[in-house]
Amino acid sequence: MVSGFRSFCTVLVLLSVLYSISLLYWSHSTDSVYFHGARMESGIGMGTGSNHPIDLLTFPVAWNQLSFPSNPPQKLLKIALFVKKWPDGRHAGGLERHALTLHLALAKRGHELHIFTSSSSSFSFPEYPFENLHFHLSKPTAAGYLDQALVWEQFEAQNSTQSPFDVVHTESVSLRHTRSKYVPNLAVSWHGIAYESIHSDIIQELLRAPNETQANQLTEKGNKIVEEIKFFQNYAHHVATSDHVGDILKRIYMVPDNRVHVILNGVDEDVYKPDYEEGQGFRSRLGIPASKSLIIGMAGRLVKDKGHPLMFEALKQMFAENSTFKDTVAVLVAGDGPWGGRYKELGPNLFVLGPLQTSQLARFYNAIDIFVNPTLRAQGLDHTLLEAVLSGKPLMATKLASIKGSVIIGKEYGYTFSPTVDSLKHGLYEVWKDGRELLEKKGKVVRERGMKLFTATKMAAAYERFFLCISSGGKNRDYCKY
Repeated sequence: MVSGFRSFCTVLVLLSVLYSISLLYWSHSTDSVYFHGARMESGIGMGTGSNHPIDLLTFPVAWNQLSFPSNPPQKLLKIALFVKKWPDGRHAGGLERHALTLHLALAKRGHELHIFTSSSSSFSFPEYPFENLHFHLSKPTAAGYLDQALVWEQFEAQNSTQSPFDVVHTESVSLRHTRSKYVPNLAVSWHGIAYESIHSDIIQELLRAPNETQANQLTEKGNKIVEEIKFFQNYAHHVATSDHVGDILKRIYMVPDNRVHVILNGVDEDVYKPDYEEGQGFRSRLGIPASKSLIIGMAGRLVKDKGHPLMFEALKQMFAENSTFKDTVAVLVAGDGPWGGRYKELGPNLFVLGPLQTSQLARFYNAIDIFVNPTLRAQGLDHTLLEAVLSGKPLMATKLASIKGSVIIGKEYGYTFSPTVDSLKHGLYEVWKDGRELLEKKGKVVRERGMKLFTATKMAAAYERFFLCISSGGKNRDYCKY
């Protein structure tokens, strides 16, 4: 018992130190990145006027900062996608939404897409107006994963035709490393890795109530990281969806620099955009009183690891201790999960909306003054943050490396807080005191930067160029140079 506890403490200290060193190094190295004499900062675009050609495979920051042609390329690709699950309407997770947004954009640009995913008895696949979009369905395993033998058989049947795949893309480990090692023209997009989740585990342990059983994640996580470091080498190319993860893959996971590429997530800019009238109409239909001077919005899965117990407790205390705050604030909650019912306990200030369709979600963002994401999961780059950004709303989110490094990079873009009730309350009071006028100014700054980095068009153009480059094994230097 004692030795087990000592082992836990030792692992916790070592991983915490390693994580802190990573954050310090990464924060220092990404504040100012000089590349061929150009100071590349997050949010500053780089056109084609540079005198020095860039080798894209070794480009050290997000490809979203580059400008690629808007017209489809002369060469159209045959692309295979492996994804565990295709998005199911209002219940899609970030990985599935990324797969949908990116690959529909690529199909729209004329590329031939073959999607290998699991069948579902709970919903029917939507029909898309693209003849170049093909689904290859297979029954999932009992655990809900892709049956690797079945999907590999389907893949090989398509790949053995007269026109084999130019490039293969897997969302996370949808295609397992035991198969990926045989595919040289493959790229994997990571939406969360074990090393990132150490921070989440530390937070969960610190927030654990005295009567709760101590979890074993921290003692087990070290072994999982070692396993990942080993099998990640079986994927030819890695796409990090945040600047922070790109750094971890290079330094901690020791993947060669020319096999790690940062392409930030993007969302549909034609859907998520400012629309004052739609926002006012949404408020009116909900019956939000005009006396509410601050409308806070939250969206996504309403579960523990998304920080909702923290948010619930903060709001509960603030409503009890400050009657003016309670009288002037409304909170809109979109999504489903057990904490939806708990939020209703806080009274008429909370509007629990359930899961929303895309069009309704766009109106939701336009109805709020600020978007709050209290997540405890330090993995990936949350799509809800980017949807709010393109809708012109400032953000408030947990101080996690990917969020601080890629989205809320300064006070002009929003607010961050430590994952404690006191820190969250302090941040909410600061937002409330700043008021709607200042929040609107921040929102304009946020959207201006977001349109340069976080649109579906930007993301798809970056992936397209990347796929064109690796489709020839990196030998077609025209596509690999910028």
